[in-house]
Amino acid sequence: MRPEPVAITGLGLTTAAGANLPETLRSLARKKIPPVSPPPFATAYAFPVFRCPLDKADIPELPDGLSRTVCLAFAAAREALSSAGFPRCAEPADAPLGLIVGTSVGASLDFFDFYKACSTGEDPPLTEMEAYLAAGPALGTLLRCSGPAQCVTNACASGADAIGIGAGWIRAGLCDLVLAGGADALSYITYAGFSSLRLPSPSPCLPFDARRNGLTLGEGAGFMLLESENSRKRRGVAALGFIAGYGTATDAHHLTAPHPEGRGLAAAVSQAFSQAGVTWKDLAFVNAHGTATTANDAAEGAFLARHCPAVPFIATKGATGHTLGAAGAVEAVIATAHLLAGELPPSPGFREPDPAIGAVPVSTGTPVAGDFALSQSLAFGGNNAALVIMRGAG
Repeated sequence: MRPEPVAITGLGLTTAAGANLPETLRSLARKKIPPVSPPPFATAYAFPVFRCPLDKADIPELPDGLSRTVCLAFAAAREALSSAGFPRCAEPADAPLGLIVGTSVGASLDFFDFYKACSTGEDPPLTEMEAYLAAGPALGTLLRCSGPAQCVTNACASGADAIGIGAGWIRAGLCDLVLAGGADALSYITYAGFSSLRLPSPSPCLPFDARRNGLTLGEGAGFMLLESENSRKRRGVAALGFIAGYGTATDAHHLTAPHPEGRGLAAAVSQAFSQAGVTWKDLAFVNAHGTATTANDAAEGAFLARHCPAVPFIATKGATGHTLGAAGAVEAVIATAHLLAGELPPSPGFREPDPAIGAVPVSTGTPVAGDFALSQSLAFGGNNAALVIMRGAG
């Protein structure tokens, strides 16, 4: 027996393309590429980044000392709660609110100056370390979550994994409400790491384009409020969509490159399809990972061309950048919104098809029919995550 789909009753998003979900969707519809800028830290590398237009000053209720990742997460989570009918970020007394966050930067001790000082024999103050330790439970405290809480760190699949696991909590009866998503801010450590691998592009990225030459790092957060059917009907709210299926698998092929035949991705998608009770023919569209790196787009494009050549797909990192641990959640939120609307926007940054890939993302506004969408994430370490999202009533 396949499990009951889990309702999505709230969506929240903050990206370089917009400070909230409506702004991001408008930018995508207009194929608007946000301006790139130098990274917000000193570095010898010159690769530009996409920065989120949201600042700590825009959220005055947040206490001082929190990391930028927590600030971005709070903004998107608060929007998801508000759109679901909880404007004060407070859970009902009889329904504990669970919280699961996928992140990469947010779970790392990203204190380069502290490390450098220690390595040279200095004794630096522990101020940054204390702030990091305080930030761990901060989001749950600010949002008054008293249900289960978890942090997922599975590279660029983290946000998608968080949503899939959160849906599992509801199916298991652990709670009726779960805030699930991902968040990551720009970081010197990850920026330097990607730059040393020569993966970033010197100009805004071009997913699936023949001229693509690397990714653009971004920052942001995406959250969903997941809710049991009993709770949703009791509150009398509509479902924006449903998490119908989730799969996760690794191909163990390479530390940073996907398997060229997409074996891990195929296994994750198969799991998600089995749980949702769907096949490729049931899909309205696919939300691709689309990093704009040579290896990722070639492997993912070949996978899509082989399995669903007639199904339209979209790649959005040309406007959001690669938000790392947040990417899977950011793109699942975008996919849910467009499935509900019944139309895909143009894929930002794409203009010229690559004959070697054999798959072309949508390049104009495209109506879509059908009740299911697939959002897929391909992460470092060969990790893959897939979410099957079912259309809601809005």
